[in-house]
Amino acid sequence: MFLIRNHSAFGVAALALAATLLLAPQGRAQFAGDASGQSAFSIPQSQLIKPDALNHLLQGAPKTRPFVAQVGSHTMFSQAHIPGSVYAGPGAESNGLQLLASKVASVHKNELIVIYCGCCPWRHCPNIGPAYKKLHDMGYTNVKALYLANNFGDDWVNKGYRVEQGQ
Repeated sequence: MFLIRNHSAFGVAALALAATLLLAPQGRAQFAGDASGQSAFSIPQSQLIKPDALNHLLQGAPKTRPFVAQVGSHTMFSQAHIPGSVYAGPGAESNGLQLLASKVASVHKNELIVIYCGCCPWRHCPNIGPAYKKLHDMGYTNVKALYLANNFGDDWVNKGYRVEQGQ
């Protein structure tokens, strides 16, 4: 196997990541700095929504559109965000989770909520897992996480989906 023969830093890191993925309980990886188990991988695959599916939902009548919240950095949100989405604070920080709770306070517990970050590749995102858990702990039953494999730019903007700027 190439990774075993090649002892470069990249090869060793890739091998360690592969071992983590293979040995993680229930097929979910837990990364350093995520002792809480709230990584992006803590979100069940059935609760993920792909960019094309969300874009399609956003084309519907206003009353049928989901509540969309960005749970990453404010800088990213002000540069470009999904039209109609609200900034709900970084999910990795307690003040961000408090802001998220206040933003969804008027949303019915069974209404579709879509959260997204897109700060970095999905496997490294510190924000999406804690935000998803917070909403479930608050009793929201219809929460989806927008699966952005690489980042918001690659997986939303570069696909030609609409964005807004500011705020």
